[in-house]
Amino acid sequence: MKKTGFVLAGIFLATLLVIASTPMTAAAGPIKLTYANFPPAPTFPCVQMEKWKQVVEKRTNGKVSIQTFPGGTLLKAKGMMDGVVAGSADIGCICMAYQPGRFKITNAVALPLGLPNSEVASLTLWDLYKKYRPKGFAKVKVLTMFTTAPSNIMSTVPIKSLADLKGVPIRASGGAAQILKAWGANRVGMPMPETPEALQKGVVKGLFSSLEVMKDFKFAELCKYVTMTETPVYPFAVIMNMDKWNSLPDDVKKVFDELGTQQCAWTGVYMDRHVKSAMRWSKKKQGVTVFRLSKKGKAKWNELLEPITANWIKTNEAKGLPAKAIVEDISSFAQMYEGK
Repeated sequence: MKKTGFVLAGIFLATLLVIASTPMTAAAGPIKLTYANFPPAPTFPCVQMEKWKQVVEKRTNGKVSIQTFPGGTLLKAKGMMDGVVAGSADIGCICMAYQPGRFKITNAVALPLGLPNSEVASLTLWDLYKKYRPKGFAKVKVLTMFTTAPSNIMSTVPIKSLADLKGVPIRASGGAAQILKAWGANRVGMPMPETPEALQKGVVKGLFSSLEVMKDFKFAELCKYVTMTETPVYPFAVIMNMDKWNSLPDDVKKVFDELGTQQCAWTGVYMDRHVKSAMRWSKKKQGVTVFRLSKKGKAKWNELLEPITANWIKTNEAKGLPAKAIVEDISSFAQMYEGK
């Protein structure tokens, strides 16, 4: 009887343990993460965000659930990095051009170095980050990086030459100010959402950006001319709160890490295709005219930009940054991805 009692007690205890553990697991449910982004939902940084969410949830078999917040509804652009560090969002997407001093190494891809498209530039940026591991990202886990497509001039007036561009007010952000100044234009800084009204009022005569905005922001309805300058690109990063990253199980971390390069490449390919689609729409539906510089003309425009890179190298070498090596690495990585 005593032996039977012990057996029954053991079975009872084991049953209690199973019952106790099962509801807790079920109650815990999936790992819930928040992902903040600042541009409107239809734009490419948010399209890549939704793709990443979809793939993560699929590859973790529903173990991870991600709630996305486009359009600055959780964190604004300039507060994104500090907001993720503080835990206001688990994951965030930052545009490094908004804080040039904080991300000097990765912002170097925004120098006028002739990066040909988003795919090559994105993979180059990712390699650059992995090689130098900049201190600006020490407080977060970097999940992936990518860039815009090369920037071009969209305008309400035809610009076929440097003479046409001289003194023309053009909206641009970040390092584009130096580029437009070198070309003789008047750079005007303003948030992208304010640009349509500024174009309508004549405050600016154009903008300097990658061409997907011709359709995404309907700039083709206002800017009937595009001048192909094909420089520069702008870098973005997807970052995660470090405490949240450390709390993830190893199998989930593995999925995130595997996606780093894949998401970088996917975004670059998507961006390049989207730009082509946006320009087909702009020309066919909005009657946009595209001006392409002659080989000689493009060489002249590029020549005016050479001091920008030279000055960046000189200034940052004096501050102890291996600036020359960084620029050389960007060119070397890009040539490999171009197949050169």
